[in-house]
Amino acid sequence: MIMTHPAEPAVTPPPAPRREESDGRTTERPLALRLLARPEVGVFLGAVAVYVFFLIAAPPVRDGSSMANVLYQSSTIGIMALPVALLMIGGEFDLSAGVAVITSALTASMLSYQLTTNVWVGVLVALLVSLAIGFFNGWMVVKTGLPSFLVTLGTFLILQGVNLAVTKLITGNVATDDISDMDGFGQARKVFASSFGVGGVQVKITIVYWLVFAAIATWVLIRTKFGNWIFAVGGNKESARAVGVPVTFTKISLFMLVGFGAWFVGMHQLFTFNTVQSGEGVGQELIYIAAAVIGGCLLTGGAGSAIGPVFGAFMFGMVQQGIVYAGWNPDWFKAFLGVMLLGAVLINLWVGRTATRR
Repeated sequence: MIMTHPAEPAVTPPPAPRREESDGRTTERPLALRLLARPEVGVFLGAVAVYVFFLIAAPPVRDGSSMANVLYQSSTIGIMALPVALLMIGGEFDLSAGVAVITSALTASMLSYQLTTNVWVGVLVALLVSLAIGFFNGWMVVKTGLPSFLVTLGTFLILQGVNLAVTKLITGNVATDDISDMDGFGQARKVFASSFGVGGVQVKITIVYWLVFAAIATWVLIRTKFGNWIFAVGGNKESARAVGVPVTFTKISLFMLVGFGAWFVGMHQLFTFNTVQSGEGVGQELIYIAAAVIGGCLLTGGAGSAIGPVFGAFMFGMVQQGIVYAGWNPDWFKAFLGVMLLGAVLINLWVGRTATRR
């Protein structure tokens, strides 16, 4: 008799645990690399370096009043650099931003003076004009599909010609008349161009506005649905539209936001100097864009922050005033800006590669 035994099940040893491949995404990177991945870190380090350099090269910078002047100069750039940066994150440019500032100031000044009205009437009309310019730029970009570079370049040329021609036609001069003795001027000046004392140093109100606007812009980008829309349309507008992002509304709103910034800076200039030169503003748009780029905003859109342009504007203000305090030829200012811009682009490129390196 043949005895059979039940076959015992084969025992398969458990597979050795598979080694996870490290690709820089599944493993946590060092803190230094994670910090470098932030777009504003590079410009912060650059701002510190520029500040320390001028502390050594220009001793007057150490004075409190000198630093107040530096911050004031930075704020007049930074207030406009913020909406320009948001627009760049949304994937667009505005080359008319510089002359739009002067258009706003000219509108408020000439309307108030020629109609002998309260200056607040001119201020409100100037706001409507600035928003209309922003709406026109945004609408043209969205509806025609033309690059914003071309659309706003056309607007830049139109406004530059209108500013000069209309001012000459109405005032007979290239500058507007003095409106300092008109009704409402004192009130408006307190809002847009006043100063206050801090420790015996006079601080311009624009510095406060600059920091408040930066905080609001940061909150919008990080905490609101509109901030998500900005990044989405800047990254890929077709993909954003496919998931329900209102691309047209977002882009037009960003251009109108630049118009609002142009109005605000224009009102500051008007109520600081009482009059406006119609040929000013040309070239300022490049400084606003450069401050945003130095602050970490990509030219291709979809990336950036509101804090980075704050440091970018500070670097510009520090260089502009630091050259004067150091007793150097101010003609070198633009050369410094060019070096800063190229340096920032190279640093951002290096930072991006370092942060994503395996």
